[in-house]
Amino acid sequence: MTNQLIDHKLAPACGEAGRRRFHLSLTDRIVLRAYLLFHAGVWTIVYAAGWLFADQGTPARALPVLSRWARWDARLFVSIAKDGYFPNGVGAKDAREAFLPGFPLVLRCVHSVIPQWNVDGLLVSFVAGGVAALALSRVVQTTLPGQEGGERSVFFLLASPCAVFLVAGYSESLFLSLALPAWLAAKRGNWRLAASLACAAGAVRVSGLFLATAMVVQFAMSGRVRSQARLLPWLALPFMPMLAYTCYLYAHTGDWMAWEHAQERGWFRGFHYPWQTWCNTWKAAFSHTQSAPYAFMFQMELVAVATGILLLVVLVRQRLWPEVTYVGLSLSALGTSYWYMSVPRASLLWWPLWSLLAAWSVRRPWVKSAFAAVAVPLMALITVTFTSGRWAG
Repeated sequence: MTNQLIDHKLAPACGEAGRRRFHLSLTDRIVLRAYLLFHAGVWTIVYAAGWLFADQGTPARALPVLSRWARWDARLFVSIAKDGYFPNGVGAKDAREAFLPGFPLVLRCVHSVIPQWNVDGLLVSFVAGGVAALALSRVVQTTLPGQEGGERSVFFLLASPCAVFLVAGYSESLFLSLALPAWLAAKRGNWRLAASLACAAGAVRVSGLFLATAMVVQFAMSGRVRSQARLLPWLALPFMPMLAYTCYLYAHTGDWMAWEHAQERGWFRGFHYPWQTWCNTWKAAFSHTQSAPYAFMFQMELVAVATGILLLVVLVRQRLWPEVTYVGLSLSALGTSYWYMSVPRASLLWWPLWSLLAAWSVRRPWVKSAFAAVAVPLMALITVTFTSGRWAG
């Protein structure tokens, strides 16, 4: 009888605790509404562009809207999910080994429930992007108390020029949905959860290595290294996916550098000095040797790199060393290939940028309007360019 009374009294308390644990705050609801509106806007642009820029020889016809998303890396991810890295026991010619297996594995799992590959990739990005938006808001709120900072950071992310890649069947949304909660857990001192989430993120993109290194710096700066020395093995966990993938490729190719060689073969990512990379990209952008869409793409690459360097300078001045580590490693990896490639997309993963812009716009509200005036038209242009098959970034 006593046990029943105790259970009866505890049940409402447990239910209330569960509700609090999964409760969405006002900021969370605002962020999710903004995220849904962003998706609706992007899909409207894609639908309208398909009709406005349809082939003149086929009046009243446009490419099916789902087919417009099957471009570039999205098709490669689907190919990996369907056939693996070595179809028929031999390597493919599309340098697919350059892509880590996390996103294709998730695609394959979703495909077992929804057997349409284009829908699978878009659905994964849709769900993951919502998680990422919520996590970004909460990360920013650790440094900017109140709801305004979180909302503004999500606005800057969703209005950024390459935000279409958060909608497409690309790996950016999935990576952010794991990396941002990992970073939030590390900020709160929950290192086991942080390492586990970062490990999953490391299976999605090589940026997981940059995240793992930044988390080591964050742990070292926490001042509890000696008292929490037992947690050190956990910090090695996020480095394991890349190690395991390297061993997998070696087992099939006999080449320990197979991943890097795939990068070189497909995207000219062999090592060059940073000034050489800048010069090569500048020539591609302004020497009239490339078609207009490609020249525009290289111009965007230069702007993104300049933005990343400025961001790094600000982070150093503020002595945010974990963030400096993450952004610095990303810039180093992207800035030492033959030319810059995919830097605007990679900037989506620089959450310190969205955090700093949010803080700046709180003090100077015009920053938000100025950013929207420049970035939103660019985002619409890149959305049309990408879904029409003319974007190669």
